[in-house]
Amino acid sequence: MLARIMTHYAHVPTEEHETSYNFNPALEPSRLMCLGVCGCCGALRPRYKRLVDNIYPEDPKDGLVKADMEKLTFYAVSAPEKLDRIGAYLAEKLSRDVVRHRYGYVFIAMEALDQLLMACHSQSIKPFVESFLQMVAKLLESGEPKLQVYGTNSFVKFANIEEDTPSYHRRYDFFVSRFSAMCHNCDNDLEIRTEIRIAGIRGIQGVVRKTVNDELRATIWEPQHMDKIVPSLLFNMQKIEDADGRIAAPSSPTAGDKEENPAVLAENCFRELLGRAAYGNMNNVIRPVFAHLDHHKLWESNDFPVSCFKIIMYSIQAQYSHHVIQQILGHLDSHRKDSPRIRAGIVQVLLETVAIAAKGSIGPTVLEVFNTLLKHLSLSVDFELSDRRNSADSGQFSSNTKESDERIVQNAIIQTIGFFGSNLPDYQRSEIMMFIMGKVPIFGFSSHSLDTSQLGELGTKRIQIMLLRSLLMVTSGYKAKSIAAALPGPLIDPLLSPSLMDDSELRQLVLEILHNLIDRHDNRAKLRGMRIIPDVADLKIKREKITKQDVSFMKKHGPLLYRHIYLGCKEDDNVHKNFELLYTALALLTIELANEDVVIDLIRLAIALQDLAIINEDNLPMFHRCAIMALVAAYLNFLSQMISVPCFLEHVSKVIETRNGKAPYFLPEVIFRDKYSLPASLKKHDNILFFLTNVIAESLGGSGYSVERLSVPYVPQVTDEDKLSRRKSIVDTLSIQVDILTGSNTEDKVNSAEEITFEALKKAIDNTGLEEQEKEKRRLVIEKFQKAPFEEIAAQCESKANMLHDKLAQILELTIRPPPSPSGTMTITAGHAQYHSVPVYEMKFPDLCVY
Repeated sequence: MLARIMTHYAHVPTEEHETSYNFNPALEPSRLMCLGVCGCCGALRPRYKRLVDNIYPEDPKDGLVKADMEKLTFYAVSAPEKLDRIGAYLAEKLSRDVVRHRYGYVFIAMEALDQLLMACHSQSIKPFVESFLQMVAKLLESGEPKLQVYGTNSFVKFANIEEDTPSYHRRYDFFVSRFSAMCHNCDNDLEIRTEIRIAGIRGIQGVVRKTVNDELRATIWEPQHMDKIVPSLLFNMQKIEDADGRIAAPSSPTAGDKEENPAVLAENCFRELLGRAAYGNMNNVIRPVFAHLDHHKLWESNDFPVSCFKIIMYSIQAQYSHHVIQQILGHLDSHRKDSPRIRAGIVQVLLETVAIAAKGSIGPTVLEVFNTLLKHLSLSVDFELSDRRNSADSGQFSSNTKESDERIVQNAIIQTIGFFGSNLPDYQRSEIMMFIMGKVPIFGFSSHSLDTSQLGELGTKRIQIMLLRSLLMVTSGYKAKSIAAALPGPLIDPLLSPSLMDDSELRQLVLEILHNLIDRHDNRAKLRGMRIIPDVADLKIKREKITKQDVSFMKKHGPLLYRHIYLGCKEDDNVHKNFELLYTALALLTIELANEDVVIDLIRLAIALQDLAIINEDNLPMFHRCAIMALVAAYLNFLSQMISVPCFLEHVSKVIETRNGKAPYFLPEVIFRDKYSLPASLKKHDNILFFLTNVIAESLGGSGYSVERLSVPYVPQVTDEDKLSRRKSIVDTLSIQVDILTGSNTEDKVNSAEEITFEALKKAIDNTGLEEQEKEKRRLVIEKFQKAPFEEIAAQCESKANMLHDKLAQILELTIRPPPSPSGTMTITAGHAQYHSVPVYEMKFPDLCVY
């Protein structure tokens, strides 16, 4: 039978056979036998192979044979168990066509695969997918750009198909590597280069979509994959090259250009990747970003790193923001010894990051952010001073580039601290203010957490200024409901301490911070510039009724505020800005916190400042004395109009008018004018130029004010801050006019600072009125105890108490003997030394030493 069939095909050739097999009767018998066998077995070939063969046209330009493709699709759907064989056969034909460069048939095979893939959705599709992925890999490995792009498109179509059950054994390592390499394509032809890069980005996007949906298949998040994917996307986001090969900044594309713009496509893919990342995968995604920026040295150009991390912060889930901040802080620590511009770039990225994260809650990262930034602030100051010392030691005056770069780092850190703090909730902002104040160092003291032992006095001062500048930014815009919330007890003491330091800039910063905390109605801008205001009503000052909490605050902390204002006016290095800030502080206290009692205290403080300038016990320069007089005039003019007491306002206006004619240097508009001539001395008895306490008392008493305390001169209380500021004690510089001696049997004595005149000597000799004088002195002391504030009485008594404690300490040092020792103690009896030993079991030890 077989011989008969072979004879039929050998001797009766048809046109079809000649076309299909190129039949030639001249071929040798063995060739004829082979052709005969093939023709015979063709009818016996599997149906799926015949259906696959039929989809190929004679000319590849004709494209896929649609009718036969429909038959193949119907067959595959009807017999899904044949899908794996169909796929394997197509893969075999495609591989052969790729090798032979018959790209037309390659495209036909891929089109057939795509249609089969879209039509079949059964469990038997998994073996078919393996064949499909092999064919895609074959196309991506080819050097032909068209095949690479076509293979990528097929893979993207496959990635959009949702499979019924995931295939956990399938891996995409090859595709990640190949698509990442395509993203870095550097073909000389710009059009081909752009096309391949876009294909690579779309391929990465397909891999991400295919793998991240299933939690059990987390291989895509492994570091070896993220180290390829993330830099590839950043590379295309970073730059777009024009036709000449120059790097051009990416422009804002239109909607039609997005698919043709690698930068836009890469950014969208990067956002999608970040949006799908879980908390456990954040580190693997963020770490390659740092590596890319480090490798390409992109930190110095702040635009791209800032843009990258803005994309990251807006793409990830909000609760993961703190993790990104921690990563940036860790990266800043690892680059602490790098160039200032790199550190400044990282800090700038941190600024933009915390600006986004601060709008939500970032949990325990708050203190970590501030602690790390303050540490790097100290390092930057140390680097700056070290460079300056090295330049001085070498005798070479190098350029100030390195120093200015360190200043850039410091300013960036301060800006970050301030911006971050100003965006925090009120309860966290108060904690941050106390945290920063706890970091402010004091030269010579090592109780602070910032190590400034190596910085010296100049470095300590620099850090003090920068920390206070940071605190100034944190307090900017802070509107607390009560002054006690803005200035809690643990904050007010350390905040006011720098106002006693020997540096005018430090004192200015403290006053500005105080303004931010006190000013709750934005009145500070209206008070800018110390001047005699003709009509305060024109300023449209905003104020509210004083609350009970504010009244309680002023009773407790008011004397401390007055004290620092008083001592701040005494500084001999004050400049115009210092006096303006002191005036603004007094005015804000009047607006925000002044009831009748506080008004009396503020007037006493103003009169004390006037006496300070007139008596001049501190030997202040003439300019400072005149400036203090001008400050008192400007403030009392403001206060008299705020409380609207006609007699008081009339007295203040009269004194100011007199000064305009006789002593214009006592007015702020004149004394702070450049090159204005100052008087040689101040006339102490020219009362018409001064504000008089008795006149003010009469005017306020007629309006219902309690003016008894106006007769008591203001004396600031003594605290330990004077020791920290390395100043003389208040007891040494102020004349205490009343000495109070404790004890039941001791007579009260009052030493008044009277002038020695003939009448005074006559009264001292006259013994007839001695009893009446003693009674008057007792009455004055009793009246002082009844009416004077407790803080003043305590301040006057403290010097005596300190002296008593010192004497007691000396006595105790002399009388207390050392405890007995088992080795014996030596005593001298009749000139001979004797040792007395005490057994251990008879010794009495403190409870803390016994266990």
